[in-house]
Amino acid sequence: MDSLSRIGIFLAVARQQSFAGAARELGLSSSAVSKQILNLESELKTKLLNRTTRKVSLTEEGSVFFERASRALEDLQEAREQLNELKTTPRGLLRVSMPTTLGTQYLKGPIAEFALQYPEVTLDVQFEDRLIDIAEEGFDLVLRIAALPDSSMVARKLARAPFYLCCSPDYLKQHSKPRTAADLAQHNVLAYTRNKGAHEWRYRAPDGKQDVVALKSSFKCDFAEMMIEAACRGIGIIITPAFFVQSALAQGRLVRILKDHSTVPERNLYAVFPPNRFISTRLRLFVDHIHDYCKKTFRY
Repeated sequence: MDSLSRIGIFLAVARQQSFAGAARELGLSSSAVSKQILNLESELKTKLLNRTTRKVSLTEEGSVFFERASRALEDLQEAREQLNELKTTPRGLLRVSMPTTLGTQYLKGPIAEFALQYPEVTLDVQFEDRLIDIAEEGFDLVLRIAALPDSSMVARKLARAPFYLCCSPDYLKQHSKPRTAADLAQHNVLAYTRNKGAHEWRYRAPDGKQDVVALKSSFKCDFAEMMIEAACRGIGIIITPAFFVQSALAQGRLVRILKDHSTVPERNLYAVFPPNRFISTRLRLFVDHIHDYCKKTFRY
């Protein structure tokens, strides 16, 4: 067995913290795994692993080697993928995460179209609203509505995502219409519980000045579609990305208020990639496909 294969076995043992676990992952016997680790340590003239009856852990030298070797093998795999994609049609696994409401309202069709167009790409698409750690969880792409992209990530802007303040016509019949941002303090403004900050609205007034108003709520939820339904039923005012309420506004179920005010900071929809990674053809084509759809669909 060559050195590169032994390094791969070492990385598996380090990840699993177990010879048996690495053996199951690699389809080898535990004795074969142990033998190759001994051969690698002999070749490097360095002890890489501490072994006990219960656990395998990295030595200080092993930790350094694990970090560098992991990056080297990732680079090698990406180089192989890049060469393969120069010769063949896009193929391989593409793991994508996006906000639930965005995915269910708008992106189901475009994603299905992409799958039909590139049948050799294996898509793993997850709709979820929690904040994804893209590198830690192994995603190739996350769609994120944010003020600015994470500085440690690579991001491409797909569309503007201004926030609208909306309520139902029935709500306005029962409550005085807010004329200023300060008036919101007297209203029931639905609270999105995944927002870990204070329940408040930061805004820019018509005169250009920025300020903040504290809000109160008798309805709290972690799911945007439920909040939209609550607003349509007259429960309160909703502050949400414009494309989430586009349909309800067109149907007259919701109306905009305080149109001359704007939420700050400005939000956009971004495609976010892990840093320092090769952008595969399949990933680039998918992002281009979603960008083209957003360009035609979201005009704010």
